[in-house]
Amino acid sequence: MPLQVKGIIVGREWGEVIPILCKERCCAAGQETVSKRKKIDDDLFADRRSRLKMKERSKSSSVSNLPLILNIDDFKGDFSFDALFGNLVNELLPSFQEDSVDSADGHGIGGTDVLPNGHTRTSSDAIKFSQGLSPPLFPEVDALLLLFKNSCKELVDLRKQIDGKLSNLKKEVSTQDDKHRKTLTELEKGVDGLFNSFARLDSRISSVGQTAAKVGDHLQSADAQRETASQAIELIKYLMEFNRNPGSLMELSPLFSDDSRVAEAASIAQKLRSFAEEDISKAMPSVVGGATASRGLEVAVANLQEYCNELENRLLARFDAASQRRELSTMSECAKILSQFNRGTSAMQHYVATRPMFIDVEVMNSDNKLVLGDQSSQASPNYVARGLSKLYKEITDTVRKEAATIMAVFPSPNDVMSILVQRVLEQRVTSLLDKLLEKPSIAHPRPVGEGGILLYLRMLAVAYEKTQELARDLRAVGCGDLDVEGLTESLFSAHKDEYPEYEQASLRQLYQAKLEELRAESQKVSEPSGTIGRSKGASVASSPLEISVAAVTEFVRWNEEAITRCTLFSSLPATLAANVRSVFTCLLHQVSQYITDGLERARDSLTEAASLRERFVIGSSVSRRVTSQAEAAAAAGESSFKSFMVAVQRAGSSVAIVQQYFANSISRLLLPVDGSHAAACEEMATAMSSAEGAAFKGLHQCIETVMAEVDRLLSAEQKAADYHSLDDGMVHDHRPTNACTSGGLRLKRDITEYGEFMRSFNAPTVDEKFELLGILANVFIVAPESLSSLFEGTPSIRKDAQRFIQLRDDYKSAKLASRLSSLWSS
Repeated sequence: MPLQVKGIIVGREWGEVIPILCKERCCAAGQETVSKRKKIDDDLFADRRSRLKMKERSKSSSVSNLPLILNIDDFKGDFSFDALFGNLVNELLPSFQEDSVDSADGHGIGGTDVLPNGHTRTSSDAIKFSQGLSPPLFPEVDALLLLFKNSCKELVDLRKQIDGKLSNLKKEVSTQDDKHRKTLTELEKGVDGLFNSFARLDSRISSVGQTAAKVGDHLQSADAQRETASQAIELIKYLMEFNRNPGSLMELSPLFSDDSRVAEAASIAQKLRSFAEEDISKAMPSVVGGATASRGLEVAVANLQEYCNELENRLLARFDAASQRRELSTMSECAKILSQFNRGTSAMQHYVATRPMFIDVEVMNSDNKLVLGDQSSQASPNYVARGLSKLYKEITDTVRKEAATIMAVFPSPNDVMSILVQRVLEQRVTSLLDKLLEKPSIAHPRPVGEGGILLYLRMLAVAYEKTQELARDLRAVGCGDLDVEGLTESLFSAHKDEYPEYEQASLRQLYQAKLEELRAESQKVSEPSGTIGRSKGASVASSPLEISVAAVTEFVRWNEEAITRCTLFSSLPATLAANVRSVFTCLLHQVSQYITDGLERARDSLTEAASLRERFVIGSSVSRRVTSQAEAAAAAGESSFKSFMVAVQRAGSSVAIVQQYFANSISRLLLPVDGSHAAACEEMATAMSSAEGAAFKGLHQCIETVMAEVDRLLSAEQKAADYHSLDDGMVHDHRPTNACTSGGLRLKRDITEYGEFMRSFNAPTVDEKFELLGILANVFIVAPESLSSLFEGTPSIRKDAQRFIQLRDDYKSAKLASRLSSLWSS
């Protein structure tokens, strides 16, 4: 098997490879520079020891027939073909063994020259060269070939040796593997047996452990029983002491009178008391008929109760004394002992009850003065809000200081904090709220000038909001398991239950007060000295209590404030929606009534002006001179018309304000509850329907007033020559009449102007009437032959048009009667 080293096959083919290698090496040597050759020489010098070893090896190999050149050790470790090859050939290349550093002219030391191909030339070579003989190109080839052949043979022998060793190793490994398999099989059997032994041992250990546990349990139970029996014996001894004579505590053991053993005495007394009471409770079912149970332990129970009371009072007295001296350690010791009596409830309640803020009268008076101010004057909500903020901050600081003491003294500080905070809310806060929130009478409330019901509602809102803030602050300080928010709500439950009724009553009171204020202002305006000598028509026009947008805005502001309180007092969406609807419905009724009454009063002016107009109407038989009474009626009609139009405009603005308020504030509060928003919209439409009805009726009266005034002007102020030609002769010409150039066009223009003004009210019916009136005015302008085209699209006005056509100057001359009769018949 050939040996492959760095891509060159070493074996029987070495005879073919070696010459090529030698040739390449010779060529490369010829191309090296002097500096490179120096480096190579230095490297070869480092391998001097290896070459010496090769010399010895070559010497020893020359003795035998087949010199030993290679060894298996040469291929061990970090194998390098270059090192192996160098060790083989360096012995036969003397030119590379003892050369020194080349000189600048290319001559060596010891009569050697450097050839152009990088090799050296000895003196003998120089002699041969001087004699004209050419030296061999590579004289060491033969020696190298012999060396390589011997190396190949040694490599073959080494391969055989290695193959033999590998075969022996394989056999040995196979033998050892069989032995190992047998050993593993035996070990597996042994391990199985060992596992079985371990399982039996584990079972035995488990059984022994269970037995030991049972024994331990029995021992522990026996020890506990022994301890219990020992304690029972001691307790029975003490119980016998308490069961001697009723009310006699003089012959007790020193334990119950030693102040240094108070804790132990309290614990034993509680155990004795529990034991005796339990025994009596078990004996109670044995009572038959009127017979009484055994009085064996009743004396002990009575004496124990008396002793416990005496001991508890003694501890409380010691606790109070330590509290006055601020001895927290003594207070803590007493509180720990007192915790054995009813879980320390008496001690905790006693500590809270003795706090200065609950027993000092000056503190309560200071609270009232801080919040309510001088009792002789009514405090404003802003003043109360500032006072409550200061007072509640003071209470919070006091509770925080007490909390530090409670944490250091009591074994159950959370329970004490619960009692303290509850006492603060139920005593100190409640006493203040009772004086601050006095419910007014809905039937007979105080006047609005003195605050009315609104003052109570504002006080209620301020107190509720500030007390809620106090509850949150106390929760942050600590109040144990106390539901401080729920307790705070309970303080206002009586007020919140009747809150919607008070809110509606307040809105009604404010509305009535506002109406009275407006009436008073109207009376001041209508009673000046200048009213003497005014005409009757002018007095009708100045109607009292005209619609005021500012008043409606104030109604909305009251309602908005009420809605804010609804949001404050109502936490549930359903309750909030119900309260909001009731308050908003109150606003709808107020605005609807206010607008309707204002429109009705404006209509009264129109009605009164119409009655004056009918009394002084000018008939066809009366002369055209306008009387003073007719002028007064006309003036009253004009004034009432203007007043109603202003009332309609203000009513529209007021309704728009309410609708905007509903969209911005009310809708978002009603939408979360199904059906509330739709019901409120329906209520709003129903409430405004009465105002719309009054406006509709008044607009009809306004149209009648306008038509009557137009008729009056046409009848009373129209001149005879306005719609006739200047000459009254019988000669007819076809020139346009004066009606075409002045009167008809003037009428057309007036109707157009009136129509433009009425369109601003967005009343389609009125607009349609003015359009028809404009068509009728055209009968005075168009030529006779064009009259028929005016009524093609509106045949309903033919009857009215015929009456106006008869007023034309050319009615007879143009034979319009026969022409129109044929037109109407067709």
